[in-house]
Order: sequence, then C-alpha cells, then structure tokens
Amino acid sequence: MPKSCLECRERITGREDKKFCNDGCRNAYNNKINKDSNNLMRNINNKLRKNYRILSGINSGGKTQISRSRLLIKGFEFEFFTSALPTETGNTYYFLYDQAYLPIENDSYIVVKKEYLTPPK
Repeated sequence: MPKSCLECRERITGREDKKFCNDGCRNAYNNKINKDSNNLMRNINNKLRKNYRILSGINSGGKTQISRSRLLIKGFEFEFFTSALPTETGNTYYFLYDQAYLPIENDSYIVVKKEYLTPPK
C-alpha cells in the first residue's frame, strides 16, 4: 500500500520508513507541530526571555545588587519566573533559568547566578 507524506499527502517513493516526500515538507511539518500552541504560551515565554535577558545583563559578575525601581524601569515583570527556592532562613530565591533574584531590605534585590549559590546541606 503506498504511503503518503504527513505534510502534503502526496505519494511517497523511496525507503519504507520514509514519512515525508522532501525536506521542505519535513521542515514545514516539524515547524507546525513545534511552534507555541497559542498566544498565551508565546507571551509567557517572551516575558520569561525578557526577564532573563534583564537579569543576565545586569549580573555579568555572578552576583550583584539592584533596586526594584531599576528593574521595573528595565521592564522586569516580577510575576514571571521559572522556579522558586526557599532558603533555611525563610527567604525565597526566584529563578529565571540559571539567574536568581532574592528580595532584601530597602526594596532591593540580590541577583545571583545559580553556580554562586551555596548548596543546601
């Protein structure tokens, strides 16, 4: 029984395990299934990327301090982060991939790269 291309439905010739008639159809099919499924996901991913760029841009040395107002001016959105890590002292590091920020006194934040954090005992 002849097989048809998963993208364009044209008849496939060649190897038995072939799924696409050509590279263009393979690329189009994979791009279609791998794109963000809707605007909500795309918007959240864009905000996470923007927050990450802001933190990594100000934290070139691995650890720094910055005020909340400076982060807000740069467009940082505090409600978007990838994970949270509570500490033994009751504080919480908020992560954007390998960059974390920790609220401290006077409306400031410590920004630290994950590799500079001391692992819990």
